[in-house]
Amino acid sequence: MKEKLILSIVTPTTGKYSEYWLQQLLKVKGNVEFVLVYYPNIPIRPVDDPRVKILTSPYKGEMMQRFVGLLNASGEYVLALDDDDFVHPDIENLTSEYFQRFPESWILRLKKENIDFKDEERIKKDWGEIPDVAQLDICKKTPENPYPYQQGNYTGLLEIPVVPLDNRFDFRYAVLPFTSRKDNLGYHFENFNNIVWKNELVQKALTDLSQATKVLGAVTWIPSTGFDRLLGLFVQAKFFQKDAIIGHWMPKPEQIRYIDKPPGLKPPRFHVISDALLVKQYPQYGYLWNLFLEKLYGVPRTLAKTVKWKFLKNR
Repeated sequence: MKEKLILSIVTPTTGKYSEYWLQQLLKVKGNVEFVLVYYPNIPIRPVDDPRVKILTSPYKGEMMQRFVGLLNASGEYVLALDDDDFVHPDIENLTSEYFQRFPESWILRLKKENIDFKDEERIKKDWGEIPDVAQLDICKKTPENPYPYQQGNYTGLLEIPVVPLDNRFDFRYAVLPFTSRKDNLGYHFENFNNIVWKNELVQKALTDLSQATKVLGAVTWIPSTGFDRLLGLFVQAKFFQKDAIIGHWMPKPEQIRYIDKPPGLKPPRFHVISDALLVKQYPQYGYLWNLFLEKLYGVPRTLAKTVKWKFLKNR
């Protein structure tokens, strides 16, 4: 009898990943699959490993690639990983042990280390041993301990609350474009990538998200970017429970190595388009309106960055 697949690692790619990245990915142990998703009309690099599933999305764009990959993820849990970031080879075992202890959790947030893309020594450093999840204490935010994060130096499992979506809509964000948000502060998170999610919840959210992209009749609007935050917030909105603890944040040493590049090497992205799908589907949540308006007022700055980025790229 075939073992139940524990973890799907889903990665959109153009096939330009390094051989070192692929070698490290395939070192992940346990009952895991790797889903690589290309966009149309680009050469596909074959990978000689039965755990690798290679797909092509019907349309070009990050959102479509990730969507197709997640729809085809067969694991009980899923992890979205870019093709220049690295994950600990024992991630499957960590996932199994964590959800055995916390079967009601939605997510396991992994400890991420940001590493400069030129720091090859740090990128290739041996991974530290993952702490035994069964033995870790729970770090809770309490009146006696209001800051358990300890500037990232906590040693147990840090409780992660759901995004406070029911925060009130602040009218100031509509009329004062440079007002700084306060409702996004705390231990909650908005993104989807580099976090282990319960796949059952993700699949249900993807169904609703596909409906949210419909504008009028057969007309559908699929943003090319911004899927990371869109899906992270979409899942939490669909299953929202006020003040719920939805999972935990792992302590050091890191389980994700996020390869950081200078802003000049990254194309600017218009997240406001994907944020619009959030307020379209869940207009009752003030938090999402505050987010949308903040990003809407940021469009002129993003346009300016885009012009600058294209100029520098073509020099």
